[in-house]
Amino acid sequence: MSPPVSRPAVDQRFGGELLRQILSSASSRFGLCLLLLAILMAVFAPLIATHDPNAIDMSARLLPPHADHWAGTDEVGRDIFSRIVWGARASLGISLGVVAVGAIAGLLIGGFSGLMGGWIDAAIMRFMDIVMALPGLVVALALAAALGPSLINAMTAIAVLGIPGYCRIARGQALALRQQGFVQAARTFGAGPWHLLVRHIVPNLLAPMLVIATLDVGNAMIGVATLSFIGLGAQPPLAEWGTMVNAGQAYILSAWWYAALPGIAILLTALGFNLVGDAIGDLVDPKRRRS
Repeated sequence: MSPPVSRPAVDQRFGGELLRQILSSASSRFGLCLLLLAILMAVFAPLIATHDPNAIDMSARLLPPHADHWAGTDEVGRDIFSRIVWGARASLGISLGVVAVGAIAGLLIGGFSGLMGGWIDAAIMRFMDIVMALPGLVVALALAAALGPSLINAMTAIAVLGIPGYCRIARGQALALRQQGFVQAARTFGAGPWHLLVRHIVPNLLAPMLVIATLDVGNAMIGVATLSFIGLGAQPPLAEWGTMVNAGQAYILSAWWYAALPGIAILLTALGFNLVGDAIGDLVDPKRRRS
C-alpha cells in the first residue's frame, strides 16, 4: 500500500481565482497591462524592432526622437527604440532566471530544514540569518566584483542574496506541514526525508513561493540593472536596460532620451510585477481569504 499523497495548495482552481483577483482592481489590471507589454516586446522583439539593435551609424549619432528613430539614437547611431525592445528580452529573461534560481534553492533548503528540525534546522537557519544580516547591495557588489564583470556573475550574486528570504518562508511553512496528518501518515509508511519533501512539502509551498517570486522579479530586475549600471553586469554591446542607462548617463544633459527611456522601461516593468504580486498576495493571504 502506497503512502497518501497530499493535495497541493496550487490546484486547478488557483489559476481562475488568480485571474479574477488580478482583474478585480484597477491597479492590478494596470500592472498586468505593463507586464503584458514587456512580455510582448520580449517575445516579438524581431517583429517590433524597427532597426537592427546593434547596427552602427555614426552619421546618425545622438539624434533626438523623430520619425525614423522613435526613441532617438545613442553615441554610435544605434536605434534606442529597437535596443529597448530587444532589452526587454534580456532584462526579463535575466530577472526571471535570477528569481527562479533563488526560489528553487530557497524552497528546497527551507523545506528540508523545517522538515528535519533539530540541529540541522538550527544550523541552516543561523547561516541564513548571517546572510540576511549583511547589506544586500554591498554583498552583491562584492560578489560581482570578485567573480568578474559579466552577466552570469551578476545573476549569481543577486540569486544568492535571494535564497535566505525564500528559505525562511519555506522553513516556516514546512514546520507547520510536518505536523499534518498526511505527512505523519507518510512517515508511518516509511517515507524518507526526500520523498516527504518532494511529494508532500514542496507542493504545499508553491502558493506562498509564487507570491514572493512575483514580487521579487521587479526587485531582481532593479538589482541586475544596478550592477549593469556600474559595469559589473551585462556588458556591451548587449541590449540590456541597465547597461543602456549606464552608457547614457554621460550624455544626460545633451541627450536625455538615451538614459531616460531605458530607465522608464525598468521602472514600469518593475511596477507591473509589484502590482500583480500584490494582487496574488491578496489571494493567498489566509487573513484575507473567505474560503
